[in-house]
Amino acid sequence: MAYTQPHPRQSILSTSSHSSVEHLSPTASSTRFSLPAAPSIHTTLGSSRQTATRVVPNIYDRNLNKARSSEVSASAYAFLFSEIVQYTQKRVSGINDFERRLNTMGYRIGTRILELLIWRNESSSKTPKREIRLLASVFGKAADGLEKSSANVDEYMIIDNDPLLERHISVPRDISQLSCSSFTAGIVEAVLDGLNFPARVTAHNTANAQYPNKVTILIKLEKSVLEREELLK
Repeated sequence: MAYTQPHPRQSILSTSSHSSVEHLSPTASSTRFSLPAAPSIHTTLGSSRQTATRVVPNIYDRNLNKARSSEVSASAYAFLFSEIVQYTQKRVSGINDFERRLNTMGYRIGTRILELLIWRNESSSKTPKREIRLLASVFGKAADGLEKSSANVDEYMIIDNDPLLERHISVPRDISQLSCSSFTAGIVEAVLDGLNFPARVTAHNTANAQYPNKVTILIKLEKSVLEREELLK
């Protein structure tokens, strides 16, 4: 059975419709629908080679003698230490354990600080100095006082009226005896041990009305140090 062909006007796509569709087709010559050409394989390989040969700065390539460029902002220092305190607080059983852990962390850092300070001291000049300003090098400020105990000849005290580490630390009342400066005491103990002055270093809160964050770092030298000093007299 044969079917008659529909009239062009009755067709779904007439001749005029075909022409309009071809005009709107992306394959037409209109520049509005033209797509950018894909990059060639040579261009892609060339850009990847340039990225691969780019030099990435390495922290081990920095000059150890440049102390100013290695300074850290006080806010970043305080934030990092507060995170250390919060991390340690969740893993201790009491104040003594808390201070012992902070002291151990400070001791590990103190061994590295001593090595760095000795390197800078010996490489900076032909006649290196015998003294090392520890707290000024680590915290950017010297201690407010250094005293020798009148009761015990083997005890010395470092006084800090406003410790940098405790400026943004709020100790709860139930553990008010806690001294977060045990971290600093660990640094001092490591430096003394490295310089062949073995001692036991602890931190104690000695706050008053004028200095609410005042801390005293107590240094108790071992008996061998006193005996050696007597032989050198």
